Amino acid sequence: MADPTEYLSVGTIRRPHGVRGELAVGLETDRPRSVFRTGRVLLLGDAGGRPTGGTLTVEKVRSQKDGLLLKAAEFAGRTPELEALRGRTLLIPAAEAAPVAAGEVHYRDLVGMAVWVGGERLGTVRSVVETAAGELLAVERPGRAELLLPFVEAWVRRTDPRAGVLEIEPPEGLLEL
Repeated sequence: MADPTEYLSVGTIRRPHGVRGELAVGLETDRPRSVFRTGRVLLLGDAGGRPTGGTLTVEKVRSQKDGLLLKAAEFAGRTPELEALRGRTLLIPAAEAAPVAAGEVHYRDLVGMAVWVGGERLGTVRSVVETAAGELLAVERPGRAELLLPFVEAWVRRTDPRAGVLEIEPPEGLLEL
C-alpha cells in the first residue's frame, strides 16, 4: 500500500445526489477550482488518505452550500456502485499540489517538525488540530504531556520544512500552563 504522505485528501464524498450520478463532496482544499477541474482524475481513498483503488474523472462541478456537487464521468445515474462511494476520500498525488506562497506552509509539512522556543527544543509536531477557533499544534514533549499550542502567525519566527524546524515565540507563561 502507498505511503499516505504521497497523497493529499482534497475532499470526502458525503453521499450521492439526485439521479444523474452526482456526488455531494465536502471540500478539504482551499483551491477547489484548480483541483476539481473538468477532466481531472481523482483517486479514491480511505479515511487515512491511502488509495484503495479506483478513480473518478471530473465531468462537471457546481458549488453548493457546504462543498460541491461533482458529476463523475464514470456514472450516468444513481447506481449501487455510486452509493458505495459514500464516505470515501478523494485524493491527488502530493506532487500535483499547488506550491505554497511565500510565508505559507502546508499543514502536512508541519507534522514531524522540531519546535524550538528561545534556542531550546520544545518537542515535535505530532499533528495539526483544526478547531472553530483556529488551528492547534499537538506537540509531543519528551517525558511530559502533549501540549496543544495555537498556531498563530504572530508567534512564528521561522519555518523551515527542509530542515524540519519550526521556531516560535509564544507569550510569556504559556508553556508553563
